[in-house]
Amino acid sequence: MTFDVSLRPAQMKVLASNKRFRVLVAGRRFGKTHLALVELLRAACGPDRTVWYVAPSYKQAKRIAWNRLKKLTQPFWASQPSETELSIRLQWGSVIALRGADQYDSLRGDGLDFVVLDEYASMHPQCWTEVIRPALADRQGGALFIGTPQGFNHFYERFEYAQKDPEWAAFQFSTEEGGNVTATELASAARELDARCFRQEFQARFESIGKGQAYHAFQRADNVAPCRYKPGSALVWSMDFNVDPMCSVLVQRDGDHVYVLDEIILPDANTPAACEAFYERTRPMWEQGRLTVQVYGDASGNQRNTAGTRTDWSIIRDFLASKREAFEAAFRVASVNPAVKDRINCVNSRLRNAAEECQLFVDPRCKELIRDFEQVCWKSDASGNTTGDLDKGDPKRTHVSDALGYYISQAFPMQQKAGERWQRLL
Repeated sequence: MTFDVSLRPAQMKVLASNKRFRVLVAGRRFGKTHLALVELLRAACGPDRTVWYVAPSYKQAKRIAWNRLKKLTQPFWASQPSETELSIRLQWGSVIALRGADQYDSLRGDGLDFVVLDEYASMHPQCWTEVIRPALADRQGGALFIGTPQGFNHFYERFEYAQKDPEWAAFQFSTEEGGNVTATELASAARELDARCFRQEFQARFESIGKGQAYHAFQRADNVAPCRYKPGSALVWSMDFNVDPMCSVLVQRDGDHVYVLDEIILPDANTPAACEAFYERTRPMWEQGRLTVQVYGDASGNQRNTAGTRTDWSIIRDFLASKREAFEAAFRVASVNPAVKDRINCVNSRLRNAAEECQLFVDPRCKELIRDFEQVCWKSDASGNTTGDLDKGDPKRTHVSDALGYYISQAFPMQQKAGERWQRLL
């Protein structure tokens, strides 16, 4: 079976790839949806295949693709398309269907030969990992992810992954390369939009401009740099006592500058496990000589614990006391945690202050902390207004940046608080 469609050169590069999984990052009006429909029809050109187009919501799928899909496939219909199921059965028994990712649990059960995930940046990442990817397994089906960047979220991570795995291919094209928008129109858009927004929307570049972004001052180019341990200087260990994951950071300070050397991320862990991980992670440091450790963290560790009847902080104190040959430890744990906004404001002021100075640097190995800085957002109310609470919809997010924030807010407070003092562990 053959069909006649027109594709531009950039679209043809994607279509011509023989990789099982492909990721296309493209600017607005590139022609992503047209390419997606052609991909769907091509994938359905065989007997009894099941092919899906998935949009962020069912309504979006219908609005964006339904009428265009019917027009493209009409010569090959076996019967009238189902308007209730948004599905089309072709003459040779294959089915193309439209689905929404907003209720992705309802998509379980069907085996798939091919799927397009359109505007993947707006979907929950578990739609792919928990539902779509398993549905492709028995038929060894393929997938095409397409969309325009929305900050450094899971779409960015999928794009990064596609550049490393041999089963995957990654493509990135600007609106201009798509050939559907004139140079005059692009120039007009460039005059109306700020530079970062234009780069994201029309040049298909990943930018830190997420809606309600908590750590708005963070920029990879400025704040991510190799941070190496400086022997003889104190090491800061700052903790967050969430159980899954349990997170902490290893930090050194040089005057007003803060260097995050490493992060310790432990899934489904407890405080004794965090202590053992800290001991092993710092082994190259204390083997050079006894290590001075300044301990900061979550004040709630004085009220609750993650392993038995003792508080989290008493467990850490006892552990470090048992390792006197390796550590000389001092604790600086506030009686109460600072307000969330105050804590995050303190971190932002280190990332970039009003004088455009960067005083907080993160080693590239701290991948989860970098993700937090780029992905953690303020929670929105029903009217779309940001609140004073962080969005904790992703269980992996906020915890390691919280750990760092407890240290930053005490070492560089917005207002000096009375009653804080160093406590040396004997």
